[in-house]
Amino acid sequence: MTGSGEGWLSDGLDAAGADFGLWVSGVDYISGWREARESADRLNRALLGAGFELADVRAVASTDEDGRGVVRLAGRPVAVDRLARFLEGRADGRGGAA
Repeated sequence: MTGSGEGWLSDGLDAAGADFGLWVSGVDYISGWREARESADRLNRALLGAGFELADVRAVASTDEDGRGVVRLAGRPVAVDRLARFLEGRADGRGGAA
């Protein structure tokens, strides 16, 4: 699998973003979102490197109600199951990272 290009944001996966929910006046959502975006971009590059299609599973930058950055994983169940198997294969016998 490879990346699907710039159209991957409009592929039909519903994920809450910075425009989801109510905004509170005076809360700096942009800084938190920018921080989350950097982390989401890094995770998306890792997913691509591991052979995942971003149209099937991807990291999405968001914020919480206090404006702190949050990275959410959005994906189709079959791709998320594949990602879980991939991560389980990388874990050692004690459940930690290898």
